[in-house]
Parts: sequence; structure tokens; C-alpha cells
Amino acid sequence: MAGTTSGIPTNVTQGSRTRGGIGESTLRPDGTLKVTGEFAYSSDMWHEDMLWGQTLRSTVAHAEIVSIDVAEALAVPGVHAVMTYDDLPAPVKYYGMEFQDTPVLAHGKVRHHGEPVALVAADHPETARRAAAKIKIEYRELPLVTDEASATAPDAVLVHENRDDHHSAHVPHPNIVHHQPIVRGDADAAAARADVIVTGEYTFGMQDQAFLGPESGLAVPSEDGGVDLYVATQWLHSDLKQIAPVLGLPEEKVRMTMAGVGGAFGGREDISMQILASVLALRTGKPVKMVYNRFESFFGHVHRHPAKLYYEHGATRDGKLTHMRCKIVLDGGAYASSTASVVGNAASLSVGPYVIEDVDILAVGLYTNNPPCGAMRGFGAVQACFAYEAQMDKLAAELGMDPVKFRQLNAMEQGTVMPTGQVVHHPAPVAELLRMVKERPLPPLRQWETAGGPADLRALPGGLSNTTHGEGVVRGVGYAVGIKNVAFSEGFDDYSTARVRLEVVGGEPVAMVHTAMAEVGQGGVTIHAQIARTELGVQQVTIHPADTQVGSAGSTSAGRQTYMTGGSVKNSCDLVREKVLEIGRRKFGAQQPAWASDGLLLEGGKVVTAGGEVLAALADVLEDEAVEIEAEWRHFPTEPFDRVTGQGKGHVQYAFAAHRAVVEVDTELGLVKVVELAVAQDVGKALNPLSVVGQIQGGTVQGLGVAVMEEIIVDPKTAKVRNPSFTDYLLPTILDTPTIPVDYLELADPEAPYGVRGIGEAPTLSSTPAVLAAIRNATGLELDKTPIRPEHLTGL
Repeated sequence: MAGTTSGIPTNVTQGSRTRGGIGESTLRPDGTLKVTGEFAYSSDMWHEDMLWGQTLRSTVAHAEIVSIDVAEALAVPGVHAVMTYDDLPAPVKYYGMEFQDTPVLAHGKVRHHGEPVALVAADHPETARRAAAKIKIEYRELPLVTDEASATAPDAVLVHENRDDHHSAHVPHPNIVHHQPIVRGDADAAAARADVIVTGEYTFGMQDQAFLGPESGLAVPSEDGGVDLYVATQWLHSDLKQIAPVLGLPEEKVRMTMAGVGGAFGGREDISMQILASVLALRTGKPVKMVYNRFESFFGHVHRHPAKLYYEHGATRDGKLTHMRCKIVLDGGAYASSTASVVGNAASLSVGPYVIEDVDILAVGLYTNNPPCGAMRGFGAVQACFAYEAQMDKLAAELGMDPVKFRQLNAMEQGTVMPTGQVVHHPAPVAELLRMVKERPLPPLRQWETAGGPADLRALPGGLSNTTHGEGVVRGVGYAVGIKNVAFSEGFDDYSTARVRLEVVGGEPVAMVHTAMAEVGQGGVTIHAQIARTELGVQQVTIHPADTQVGSAGSTSAGRQTYMTGGSVKNSCDLVREKVLEIGRRKFGAQQPAWASDGLLLEGGKVVTAGGEVLAALADVLEDEAVEIEAEWRHFPTEPFDRVTGQGKGHVQYAFAAHRAVVEVDTELGLVKVVELAVAQDVGKALNPLSVVGQIQGGTVQGLGVAVMEEIIVDPKTAKVRNPSFTDYLLPTILDTPTIPVDYLELADPEAPYGVRGIGEAPTLSSTPAVLAAIRNATGLELDKTPIRPEHLTGL
């Protein structure tokens, strides 16, 4: 089935006649509060006797810490504690998602600009800031590692001198976090058969997640010696496993509750202020609140990996791809975070959604003294898509072929074998998605013109700055398509847990769904209620606040939550329904033989047969009983990629999106106006069509940002961040956002709950190269770097 932004929600079916079930565009329960400003985010939390925490961060990128003097800070009235590495409460003083390589506070030396060195707790935030500024640190600067050449030279300075992790024995240099080759077929022999070979060297800039709610939380010491932590995060249980050892506490004494999250996009997967606030709370015996300002936020979380990508493709004269060779170098910065997994994604998805039998691939992640990088929407696939789609346009131009037809000719489909040897078991409608965006009517030409009046400046490059009235403005159209894995990969035990309770309240059956899922804007709080209504046939559903008092739901990332935690909610609901029917059979089976049927349903607060016969009201079945079940749900197992060949069944599911970008370019000033970004995507099953469209449009805009404006600038001589503010780090506003028409297919994945497919990441991939392709089409320039700046278009 297909859907479109103009057809919500006529294209869906419902499993239950209960209102608000799957397939309906139900509204978010937190939506009104958020748009009216009444929603409580983590930064809004308050405790009567709380202190304020402040972090002192390094002013240099790589240096030995010669001395730290905290005397003046301790003497400031209102200061309750000052802490350095030596004051941490437990023998374990390092943490990390995949490698435990990150010190809570710098020890011996600092490895990047903005690394935490000391902490202050005071009775007022300004007091804490003034006291932190009085801490005196003497540094002895060390040589910098900033790129592949300086990281992998035989005499390179080591970012981590005594490295010991599960990749350290398998990499060719200690400054390489992970490297993943993928070899299939014979790329050299295939290259000899090619009629056309194109090469490219591409540069992808460092992007920030730029969530609106900065890192914040409240740590409250408890009577049992533990701590209650209220925090905005993406993965409560991962945080817990890293936090508890550093506090010297068992996990059961670190109780975490999800506070309101103001966006995430991967930047909250890693620890930020959680440990810092907690150690201050335990040290002072008082609640401690920490809220980063925007400047500190740029240093307080990981970013998208900047990358260098080197590609070679070959094709026959009739347009069939012969081979691909590539090397992808990802700068992971000073600490590993999730760099190893990003490398695996970049390598395994580096071919794109195309059939190429012969490949030679290498992806590398580096340790450097640049800012740490980790998870961000698209997770390694974004950088690769930027490069391979530029290559597709180069090949099409060399062959004199239409770029869309060339892509369709080589498009993968269900049954395609990936470069890793894995067979794509579900629909892969790459050619169809390209057709859908290609056939959409184009926006009108010279749309800034008004009948008999002045030009509409808002439709022109430069906008209301009034730089042009259409002189020198050229239109360009470009296409791109991408592939993104869904859920965790490479043998990670990916599961989710849900607790579902069904009881009678005031004579009416009510369901409660309790998971540890982080609601970061993706809409899980809506989907979980829709699943419960559909599976349990009740109208009233309560979503319990997410915390660590229930089993892990995994991270809200990798497009996995609707698939994984949605799957666990469905599984738990199924088990609850079976238990309810068992109770009903026990109570009423003797009087009603129909209770013996296996086709009993819960619908509209009643127990009914498959034929619609009402057997009993749910309230009568349950009476004073409550049914509560907590259960896990897993997808089919994956396996690590072979360290030499890269072969392996490493991914669970793939998502696909295609974009067509229409741009207007002022060729004299180098200004770009993106007029339209049309997108087509396969969503498997639209559980909430309104949310589906919102996710696709949001991901599209994030890809637009990195195409034309977003980049963290790191000084290559000092490794310092030069633009840590929203004044200097540019983001798309509503004035920069084009029309984004959305078409979607619903081609079910037979192994996923309801056939769903991860949605939120795929549109972030292809929107960036589509915009670049359109600008190339308008200007004739090669444009091998992102983001595009005016000087790249004018040569000035």
C-alpha cells in the first residue's frame, strides 16, 4: 500500500475497532504541553535544598596536567565541594559505551578541548561558575594528533598510551579504534572489464546534534546511601551500567528516571552530566542540579564523525556497475564512544542500495585530539551515502545516462546479496522509490515572480536580505537514494522489555504500559498506547514514566524503538490477553462452551469470539484481579563481521529513502535556496501516519542542514572548537526549510512486528547528497565537500 502527505490516514487498516489503535494518526499525549511551553524538561526540575553543579573544562586539546590548585574555589562563600580526579569515590574512575576509556575527570593529561577537569557544587549557579573560574590549572602542552597522517605515522603520538580493549590487538596502529575491511569477489579483475571508471575524494564535516534542550539533570542522594537520578538520556540501562561502578554502588542503589528530553539524535547515548552530578550529590549529601549552557553543550556530548572518503567505481558502457573500491576514514576524536560500531556501519553500507558483485572496502576509525564523536542520526551511513551518490552522478554523466535511470538499472531488490554476504530477506523497493520522486511534478519556475508586483524575496537565494531579484539565479535538480540498517548489529544482544498491566478501575478496564524507552521526540509514547489499545481492546491506556525499575528497552537510536520496544509491548500484551482469557475460561467456561475457542479476542472492553459474539465484559472477567506481565522481545540473531573479509549476517533490517532536491542558486554570490525536497520511503507499516510523515520530514531537514550550513569548525593547528554557539554554528530555520512532500510505501517486513520498518534515520542519508546533486546540476561544479559554502560556488 502507498501513502502520501495528502492522504493520511486513508491508506491503513486496523486490527481492532478500538479507537486510537495502530494505523490511526493519534495525537501525542505530550504535544499540547510542549507547544504551550508547559512541558517539564530535565532542565526544569527543582528541589528545595538543591545545589548547582559546574564543570571546569580544559582550555587546550592535548596537554599534561602539571598541577591543580582548588584553594581559591573552596574559599568562595556558598561553595560546598570542589572535586578533581583524586576525589572520586570509587576505584573505577573510567566509563564508556563500548570501551571504558573515558575518565570521569581528566587524569594526568587532557586529550581534547573542553574535557572535564574539575567540579564545583555551590548554592547558586553563578557562585558555582565563579568558583570554577578560580581553579588554577597548569598545563604542559603536548604534540597534537589531528588527522590520519598524524595518527598513523610510525612515530605518532599515542592518544591512549596503555590501550587495552577488544579491538586493540586487531588494529594496525594504537591510534586506530577499529578498522573493518569487506572483500567480496575480485575488484581488480572486475575493474579490467569496466568501460568507464570514476574516482572521487570526498570530505564530510563534523555535524552537531544541536538538540534544543541542553544536557541537564538532578541527582538526589537517598537514605540508603544510593542516589536517585532524573536525567534526559537515550538509554537508561546503559547509563546505569556505566554510572554505578564509578559511584562505588550496586546498580539497585542507582535509581534512574527519565526526565523530559528536548531532542537527542544520538547525542545523549553517551554519558554527559550524569556521573558528575551524582558524585557531587554523594559528596555533599544534597541534591545537585546540573544544566549545561549552549557553549558547554558543544563540549558536553559527542558529534557526527567528520570523514574522508576515497571511492572508485566502474561500469560497462550499457550502465551496469562492475566494481567498487573505497576507503572511509572516520575521525572519532579523543575517546572511542561508539566509533567502532560506526565503522562497521560505514563499511557494510558503503556500497549503497546497489548491486555490485566485486568490492574492496576498508573503513577506519581514528583516535585524535579532536572533539569526541559518536552516535548521530544515520550512524556512519550518512557519510558513505554522500560519497557513493556523488559517484553515481559522475558515472551517469560519463555514460551519458539519466542519473535516475542509471540508479534504477543497478538498484538492489529483495533477494540481493549484500557485500557482507547477507541476503536481503524483505522488500527493497529502491527503483520504485526513485520512480516516485522522479514523477512528482516540479515546483513552478521563477516562483519568486508575482503578477505585476515586486519579487517575493522569500523564494530567492539570500531571502529577505534582498541580495537579488532573480539576476544570475539558476535552477538545479538532483536525486539521491540511501540504505540504512535498523536496530543494533554485529552480534549485539538487542532486546527490549515491556511490562503491561490490565486491571479494572472504576468499572472500566485500564491498561498500563511500563518500559524504559527514552521518549526523545520519536513518538513511542503514542505508539505504545496504540499497540495496547489494538491488542487488548481497551480504550484507556496509561504510559508509565520510563525508569530503571523495569527491564532495559535499549537505546532510542538505530530506528529500533517502534520495532523493538513496540515488539516487546505487543508481546507482553499478547501474554496478558492469554492470561485474561484463561481467567475467563476458568470463570465462565462451564456456562459458555464458546470460551473453549482459540479465536477469542479482546475488543472494546469485551471478550468476543472471532465471529463477533460477545461472551463477557472485561470488567466482569477481571473484577478485582489485575494481570501484569513483564516480557522481553528479541529480533533474529546477528553476527560480527569477519575481521578480514567482512562477511557475516550483521544486520537485522534495512530501510530505504529517496529524495529529489530542487534548488535555486545565485551564481554571483554563491547563495542557495532549497525550494523543495521531495521524498519517498518504504515504512513497512505506518502505525501512526502523522508521526511517520513528521519523522521523514525531520530527518530530511537534518540532512539539509549538513548539506549547506552545519559544521563544527576545529582549528587544525590547535584542535580547538571555533564555533561553539548557535550564533556561529548555523542551523536551518523555518525560513530555510523547503516544501517537503512525502510519499511512502507500506511493504511489510514479514519478520517485524506489524511489518514495521525503522523510519527516522533513512531520510537523513539521501537528503544531503540530493541537495549537493542539485547544486552541481545548477552550477556545473564538482563540489566534493559538505557543507557547501558561498566561496565553494564563486571561487572567491
